[in-house]
Amino acid sequence: MVEAVMFWNEPNNKSHWAFELDPEWRIFAEMVKLAALSVQSENKHVVRVLGGISPIDSKFIANMRIQGVLEHMEAVAVHGFPLDWNHWQIDEWPEKIKEIQAETSLPIWISEVGVSSFGAEEVQDFGLSRTAKLLTDRVPRIHWYSLYDLPREWPATTRHREAEGSSYYRHFYMGLLREDGTPKCALERFAQLTPEFGICQWFHFEDHRLKTAVNWLQRLGVKYLRTGLSWADSFRPNAEEWFDRQMEALEPFEVTLTFCFTPEHLGIDPHHTSPPKQIEQFAEFCARMVRRYAPPPKIARNDSLVYVVRG
Repeated sequence: MVEAVMFWNEPNNKSHWAFELDPEWRIFAEMVKLAALSVQSENKHVVRVLGGISPIDSKFIANMRIQGVLEHMEAVAVHGFPLDWNHWQIDEWPEKIKEIQAETSLPIWISEVGVSSFGAEEVQDFGLSRTAKLLTDRVPRIHWYSLYDLPREWPATTRHREAEGSSYYRHFYMGLLREDGTPKCALERFAQLTPEFGICQWFHFEDHRLKTAVNWLQRLGVKYLRTGLSWADSFRPNAEEWFDRQMEALEPFEVTLTFCFTPEHLGIDPHHTSPPKQIEQFAEFCARMVRRYAPPPKIARNDSLVYVVRG
């Protein structure tokens, strides 16, 4: 079932939001507020989460608070990769959380934290162990990124791709499973951390790994799963059939569903990072997905007895 919806992914990162078109995030703020109201009108029980920020930047959260975005949220999310991309050390995790707590009283979710096996699988194993010691019981949700390595023939969602050097190639080594589905050494340790630790696993359009991913998640004892439904993908042929198949397969988990990626023809610039020309269209997409995949509980009546039936 859908536990939460998340509005965008890493909005303060140039790879996911073209803030040269929206330098103060004013369009983003209005878009998210409208989308949150649309989701709330469909199902007030779904937790509304501000898209996980990367880098962890308290000034961005302060900006969202000043623009009134946090009034419509029930949690804020952060992403951290100190052993791969961030300019801080892994032991600074508690301080990074405190920085955000200083700007909001909302719960803080860690919707992506991970370590690549780019240099050695043992580095990933150490990073998982150390992360668990630093974060367990400190925040209500932790989603480890990710279950699978990214297939090498698929591009990572970054702006400059191979020009980024080793930073780009690390994207392909974040999984607990290799591309061919064989386990890395950190997989056994992860199984000891569930169900408190969840997984963030993005599924591409018509992803061939969906069925085997579900099997692995169940074997590992995963309860909490973060994934996404792409607004851009919703315009592909047979998009609705793929969304239905994906969400039916993920029904056993408590899903945090991320809504992001602008359709090229609806952006100010023809790119998935672009602010949309009309923010109402993003809100309509969010509402439609919640209506389809996270409808509110139905109230059934039997004479004087009133009870809730989950849809």
